[in-house]
Amino acid sequence: PEQNAELYRASKAILKEAGYVGAGTVEFLVGADGTISFLEVNTRLQVEHPVTEEVTGIDLVREMFRIADGEPIGYDDPPVRGHSFEFRINGEDPGRNFLPAPGTVTTFTPPTGPGVRLDAGVESGSVIGPAWDSLLAKLIITGATRTQALQRAARALAEFQVEGMATAIPFHRAVVTDPAFTSDPFTIHTRWIETEFTNTITPYTPTGTDETDEPVARETVVVEVGGKRLEVSLPASLGVATATAGGGAGSKKPKRKAVKKSGSAASGDALASPMQGTIVKVAVAEGDQVAEGDLVVVLEAMKMEQPLNAHRAGTIKGLAAEVGASITSGAVICEIKD
Repeated sequence: PEQNAELYRASKAILKEAGYVGAGTVEFLVGADGTISFLEVNTRLQVEHPVTEEVTGIDLVREMFRIADGEPIGYDDPPVRGHSFEFRINGEDPGRNFLPAPGTVTTFTPPTGPGVRLDAGVESGSVIGPAWDSLLAKLIITGATRTQALQRAARALAEFQVEGMATAIPFHRAVVTDPAFTSDPFTIHTRWIETEFTNTITPYTPTGTDETDEPVARETVVVEVGGKRLEVSLPASLGVATATAGGGAGSKKPKRKAVKKSGSAASGDALASPMQGTIVKVAVAEGDQVAEGDLVVVLEAMKMEQPLNAHRAGTIKGLAAEVGASITSGAVICEIKD
């Protein structure tokens, strides 16, 4: 109670000193020994504002408009009831160190039930591009106690189904059952994910694929459509090349031109992009010598930057990167030769 009272007192003092009017969030860090440290003030609604709404019953967006219209608040500190969690459903792959994962939402089936609220900006069929923030939806779970809220959260997250692209849902499922988070008191801290969380989440694979299967062999054939000759890549099992080998448009098997665009087809010398994104920095030039771990390029996707470092020492060859260029997942950036 004393700690909570101090947070209220300090927040009010900071806002009063600044003469601030409107909705805002005062953030603090609380140490394991109870030490309170001021962090910052966000002069706006926070992404987590539904948690406050759920435990106080106050519509913060409505209150913002009332205050902006000159109306008085009309009440003191609202009583807090229950416990609430918010889970950010981001387009990131926790099985690949939370890399941004834009794509198309083919299925979006959120949970329902007591204490379950969803604030979403997508639906089945939504296309999530790399130029935007990765937040797809927010799942807010409320219970009479922390334990009840955790139980409801575990059930709701288990029911939440999103297909077509990776999301943070598997990570949330793991956290709400981890003893470090469910214990009382919990032992989560600001570097828990990096230092203590055991990430056994498998990288996302689209529904209907088996990551243990061997890569399917493919072959390129030439077909004629509307008087134009086109190269088409097909599974080798179809036997199309054999069927057309006797002559006609498909008699000559062309050299594949897109091999280097696939990370799986690159050699051990190739440095491939782990995600779709835009190149915002190129740190090397053709012919440069690099050591293992040296920065090669920086990619940006969903407002997050991802450095791409050299996987081995050697000489940069075939550099195919320039600032502003958009690349696909698996695209080869360069080769690093001995």
